[in-house]
Amino acid sequence: MSKLWQEWTIANDIKNILDTSKKVVFPKNREEILELAMGGKKDIFEVSYPIGNNRIVPEATVFKCKNGLAVNYKEKYMRRRDPDCMLIGDNQETDKTRFADVFNFPFEKTRAETFDWLKNQELILIAINIGGIRSIHKGLLIAPANAGFFVGALADLQGFINPEDIPVDFNPKAIVYLAPPFRHTHFNGKQIVVHNRINRLHEIFSYNLYPGPSAKKGIYGVLLQIGEEENWLTLHSSTVQVVTPYDNITTILHEGASGGGKSEMLEHAHREEDGRLLLGRNQISNKNFYLTLNQSCKLMPVTDDMALSIDSPSHENSKKLFVYDAEEGWFIRLNHITAYGTDLTLENLTIHPEKPLIFLNIAGVPNATALIWEHIEDSPDKPCPNPRVILPRHFIKDVVNTPVEVDFRSFGVRTPFCSEANPSYGIIGMFHILPPALAWLWRLVSPRGDSNPSITKGDGLTSEGVGSYWPFATGKFTKHANLLLKQIIDTSQTRHVLFANQNIGSWKVSFMPQWISREYLARRGVAKFHKEQLVPCRCQLLGYAPQQMRIEGTLVPEYFFQVEKQAEVGLVAYDKGVDLLSNFFKSELSNYLNEDLDILGKKIIECCLNNGSLEDYEKLIPMTL
Repeated sequence: MSKLWQEWTIANDIKNILDTSKKVVFPKNREEILELAMGGKKDIFEVSYPIGNNRIVPEATVFKCKNGLAVNYKEKYMRRRDPDCMLIGDNQETDKTRFADVFNFPFEKTRAETFDWLKNQELILIAINIGGIRSIHKGLLIAPANAGFFVGALADLQGFINPEDIPVDFNPKAIVYLAPPFRHTHFNGKQIVVHNRINRLHEIFSYNLYPGPSAKKGIYGVLLQIGEEENWLTLHSSTVQVVTPYDNITTILHEGASGGGKSEMLEHAHREEDGRLLLGRNQISNKNFYLTLNQSCKLMPVTDDMALSIDSPSHENSKKLFVYDAEEGWFIRLNHITAYGTDLTLENLTIHPEKPLIFLNIAGVPNATALIWEHIEDSPDKPCPNPRVILPRHFIKDVVNTPVEVDFRSFGVRTPFCSEANPSYGIIGMFHILPPALAWLWRLVSPRGDSNPSITKGDGLTSEGVGSYWPFATGKFTKHANLLLKQIIDTSQTRHVLFANQNIGSWKVSFMPQWISREYLARRGVAKFHKEQLVPCRCQLLGYAPQQMRIEGTLVPEYFFQVEKQAEVGLVAYDKGVDLLSNFFKSELSNYLNEDLDILGKKIIECCLNNGSLEDYEKLIPMTL
């Protein structure tokens, strides 16, 4: 198997890296990768790199625990994805920042320096899948030998290919090059990931050891680029089949910016000690509102973060969205798991896994069990907001390995506290029914929302960009806007809803709105909403709110849907929130008005800019209730 790469369809300068390297390790299985991650040490391995002047920079420490490897970064900054880390190294079409525009010289120079550095390292080489359970393309990773935990993360997320199964004429669509010390020697300590699209190959240069921007979102960028060329989408979404106690199945696909509740959509609602559900706590009156739900629906996860929507539905006449998983492993955030018993299913999976797992930002102790509620601290008494575990999807009970048709397409928004004294955009109710045209606008604007735990910048009302996946895309944002619009039109039988999380007006709610609404929508199943069951929202951007929600005999108060009816909020504060949302939408949407935007898309945006009514939106694209 020595120098197997000589027969592959890769460029000579890439072959030269592998030929010239001091040593190339080609692991045969996952167990070997995890051994490499410990660097020959038994309990603790420090990943560090020389950067000149006799300086060695420690980047991360790997602890060998009973249930896997706990990886902790030395710098607080490295524990979350920097949303501004992506640069484009090539000259192809893009709306993203180019490397040359930032550094005033072409990327080819740094590319050559990266290759020279890799030639002087001992390397790990692995082949991966791209596209999840369908594995539509293949890729490679070339990494320094001491970065085994990063190699393991990529292998778990995308799917590892045994070297014996690699064909002689192997032709990778993407290659990831890992060069961590360049963060210090070239980029002033910043996370930088450069996408370089040359000769039908998508290169990803990862100049940092946090896998989020490259092993995770970098490969997502590859899929988005391929989809942009071939006119299909990889949605930033989780998907779950919800099975009621009467065995009816409702499929919900949940989109949103980072922290918008995608992973949480696959979780059971967190219960109080007495089994009740705490819908919310009023932060002014300290009043609690509880629900009793004796039997929750069964959850069958389909996707966690990336959903491919390439093929036509299996039923020829279906007008529903059709998706399957684009990943082999899930990068699950754990900041909401703060004590034992919060999520028994996830706790059991991680404490007693089938095989060792990879944990990030979890307080690991050698030869002890890594516990997902024990997060490392960014500073004394301030836990890291982005603890993670990578779960291979086949570890997960009842995971669905076939394509599914989507009944409800939801969008999640992190919303802040709102009151008469502190008005904000926290006016979104428990759930709203959206006309398709409005659903499209929410995906163009994609509010990143309040106190985002996943990235280094998360406060205030900012946009994640088109589809909520724009930070990972390499091409043209108008192309993606058009693809999303066409998809929504072509899938008219899939209905659209909006969920708030964290706060509803003056009520602290966490992710309970989407958990309870999921139970409610599943129990309704395919039953249509009638117009008399809905009330137009005072804020047109929120579509319709239910007149009421009764679940298992408990009536949820209307002020959880119509926030202006909360005594602590009122009309004045609510309308200030409307203005904040409206102005934000208008500011973001004006960027899309260019000659490349679909004519119908222009009309929808102009409807928003002119404060159009719900009837106006429904005339543009009819609404299925």
